[in-house]
Amino acid sequence: MTAVRPALARIGRRVVLGAVGTGLVAMLTACGGEDPDQGTNGVGKLTAEQIEDRARAAAERADAVRLTGTLLSEGRTYRLDMRLTDVGGIGEVSAKGGSRFELLRVDKELFLKADADFWAQQGQEGEEPTESDREAAGKLDGKYVKVPPGDPAYAQLSGFTELDVLLEGVLAMDGKRKTGPRGEVDGVRTIRVAADDGDGGMMDVSLVGTPYPLRLERAGDAGVITMSDWGKEFSLRAPQDDQVVDYGKKITAEAPPE
Repeated sequence: MTAVRPALARIGRRVVLGAVGTGLVAMLTACGGEDPDQGTNGVGKLTAEQIEDRARAAAERADAVRLTGTLLSEGRTYRLDMRLTDVGGIGEVSAKGGSRFELLRVDKELFLKADADFWAQQGQEGEEPTESDREAAGKLDGKYVKVPPGDPAYAQLSGFTELDVLLEGVLAMDGKRKTGPRGEVDGVRTIRVAADDGDGGMMDVSLVGTPYPLRLERAGDAGVITMSDWGKEFSLRAPQDDQVVDYGKKITAEAPPE
């Protein structure tokens, strides 16, 4: 019995050590041989320039997208939440520390909707709105104001609703491209393309399915935009006539909008 116990102990140690050793070998083999591109669309194996080209091509083919985030334009920071198609767009735009309004464009028809405070502040810059201004603004509260194509505001506002125009500006980067780290955007695996080591912008491209751009940090701290719902259809229709005010009509406190 005395001789048996040491023998059993030695056998036990060998079994345990053997099992541990086998487990370690299996684990190390799995880690060492794991393909980071397994289960992906394969763009992670491409050069930075090729990844960006694939992402841009995918974006150009898409007929719908949702853009959320911030943009710096002409010294002002805007927060966007826009859904866009090739025939129009709908969503909300707000200026940091300032106004907030909704935009809706269906083909060439552009509508703007805001509250009374927004309209009351549209008078002379730096001047407090008068009581008459506030009464007139109250008539526009929550209404869709139709902006005529000939008005300077049309070109400025419609840019927020044009798929090609907005994407061209959002996806712009400048400088030598390099591939960056892999990560995730809203749970989707991505690979980063950095321009000028990030100073010229950074684009996170999907490694799953179509290689859409999912997030972009613009050069010069000019905003961060997330892109989602690529190709996803949504309802886009002009508002009912009783919800629309003609921008060209004179709105006063005495005369209700037609």
